[in-house]
Amino acid sequence: MQHSHDNRHAHEAAPAIESGAYTCPMHPQIRRADPGNCPICGMTLELVVAKAEPAPNQELRDMTRRFWIGLVLGLPVLFLEMGGHVPALGLHNLVSPQISIWVQCVLSTPVVLWAGWPFFARGWASIVSRHLNMFTLIALGTGTAYLYSLVAAFAPGLFPERFHGMAGTVPVYFEAATVITVLVLLGQVLELQAREQTGGAIRALLNLAPKTARRLRDGADDEEIEIADVAVGDRLRVRPGDGIPVDGKVLEGASAVDESMVTGEALPNTRRPGDPLIGGTLNGTGAFVMRAEKIGADTMLARIVAMVSQAQRSRAPIQRLADTVAGWFVPAVLAIAALSFAAWWIWGPEPAFSYALIAAVSVVIVACPCALGLATPMSIGVGVGKGASAGILIKSAEALERLEKVDTLVVDKTGTLTEGKPKVTKVIARDRSEADLLAMAAALERSSEHPLAGAVLAAATQAGAAALVASEFMSLTGKGVTGLVAGKRVALGNSQLMSDESVVLDDLETKAVDLCRDGGTALFVSIDGKPSGVIAIADPIKPTTKTAITALKADGIHVVMLTGDNQTTADAVAHTLGITDVHAGVLPEDKQRIVATLKAGGKIVAMAGDGVNDAAALAEADVGIAMGTGTDVAIQSAGITLVKGDLAGIVRAKSLSRQTMRNIRENLVFAFAYNAVGIPVAAGVLYPAFGILLSPGVAALAMSLSSISVIANALRLRAIRL
Repeated sequence: MQHSHDNRHAHEAAPAIESGAYTCPMHPQIRRADPGNCPICGMTLELVVAKAEPAPNQELRDMTRRFWIGLVLGLPVLFLEMGGHVPALGLHNLVSPQISIWVQCVLSTPVVLWAGWPFFARGWASIVSRHLNMFTLIALGTGTAYLYSLVAAFAPGLFPERFHGMAGTVPVYFEAATVITVLVLLGQVLELQAREQTGGAIRALLNLAPKTARRLRDGADDEEIEIADVAVGDRLRVRPGDGIPVDGKVLEGASAVDESMVTGEALPNTRRPGDPLIGGTLNGTGAFVMRAEKIGADTMLARIVAMVSQAQRSRAPIQRLADTVAGWFVPAVLAIAALSFAAWWIWGPEPAFSYALIAAVSVVIVACPCALGLATPMSIGVGVGKGASAGILIKSAEALERLEKVDTLVVDKTGTLTEGKPKVTKVIARDRSEADLLAMAAALERSSEHPLAGAVLAAATQAGAAALVASEFMSLTGKGVTGLVAGKRVALGNSQLMSDESVVLDDLETKAVDLCRDGGTALFVSIDGKPSGVIAIADPIKPTTKTAITALKADGIHVVMLTGDNQTTADAVAHTLGITDVHAGVLPEDKQRIVATLKAGGKIVAMAGDGVNDAAALAEADVGIAMGTGTDVAIQSAGITLVKGDLAGIVRAKSLSRQTMRNIRENLVFAFAYNAVGIPVAAGVLYPAFGILLSPGVAALAMSLSSISVIANALRLRAIRL
């Protein structure tokens, strides 16, 4: 099956995506028709494109069942083995060492051979495909500890006398094999749960589009049809509050359409005959008839779905360091174990075979990947918990890892830097109080469908203005509204309306220009033909934004602002915040392209946004950061979500990333240093000079201590300050 990997436009690529194909999140070049595991890294393959209705994840259910059964059977094994080393418990008086070994054998066998079977299958697959990975190490460690313990339990006579303990038993390591299996199963469950969410962004996008449309029929009533049955050229009726079914143009009627989920514009757009419409956006209070022009994979929503899919797959995943190391580590460990076995068998004291077996087994047990495997997830786990308590939700370790290196932050304006909702920011009243002026304006706006009407009504309510009623109401498209309020003729709108009403604005026009310079919209109010005031409406900047931008710049981060709004509004906001790199009037495709261009220039890019229009750019960026106050689509496309929708959270998130990555590097040093010392000692390099030979018991203890040191170091992250 051939798949094109060229980077064509999303709308061209969209139809080529096969909804039934499976791919590996770590190795996108892997494609399979059926679900399974990646032949390179062993990870579970996932759908190339998520479906609107996800099927139950059978593997997650299977791994969860294996984990719980393994945990229930494994805890008694751990208690019997570890309890035997604590004299105060007096366990040997209750259970003899020999019976303890039989019980451990019986309980650990289903854990290792049934619960841990997927790891042996993947470990074997890694050997067959010659791509050694973490599963090779896990299968090697658990398999060796289990097989060695079986030999020790059933044939203790094969071992030298000095290895025999109480009642002539030889130490067994069933608990090591069991604990490793259960811990790895837990890791798999957590990973599969996290990956369940990755298709959520696309599902949320697919759910934006209405499921049905109302098609007009000549000389008959409208018919309701499935969205898939809409054809290009169909005339569709869109009622107040409906979602717009497909891309097209208005034929008759008019309304204000909320396109913020696609274009990012804070204010709804008035749509009249001839104006374009975007499928998935939300109609306001008007009604109209439209013509369908783009359907299926050609709609903007479908193109955004394709872009998000493409960005999620094309993002080069960071190969886990432990997997990379395992590629060299496993053959090296096997070679050392084989060499030590041969050396002891040829030159060792009698019984040479027993010494050789013990040396080889000690090497494999001491090299078991526990510390190496725990080094990253422990720090990530604690770091993610710390982040959650600070309002930073981290979706993936990859996002946390990459954030440390980010040098460029791309931010969407609407809803990220600003509140995302129009508000009255200033009222200038000439011959009456501000409350009276707002009362007059609100009386007219109660009958209006204009997007700014809500802002005026909210301001009037907040100011405690009297609730007046308008008569002879008239809406003048593109200009404003007029009517009679309390016996006076009131007009509310732009300068064109004032000119039509023969109102001379004088200095009010100058004041309005100043208000618009700050990115607002000015509405003039005239009463009985006289200029009475100006109401300025804008999308206000969040109170914490300026401080956050200053802190980010101080941290050496270059800030780029993107917005679907016009250049004047964008420049006003950028000037207030001290941002010099501004892109206005951008579409979703442009946002993704700008992020891709920055990345191509060698920048490590984080993207912060809150809308559907940001989803593709969030997925394209090295790190996507969603505002928790935004849409589900943005949140699910991003690696990090700031619960409070506060840009200051990015400063804290970067600090968390820096400290977590430092902690991981320390852990890896612990893990590698322990292996660098433990493996040669286990192989017996100290025996000729000092008579020191590491028994598998000491090897297992050393393995445990290395894991404890890694865990203790990771727990220090709980005390860090962000």
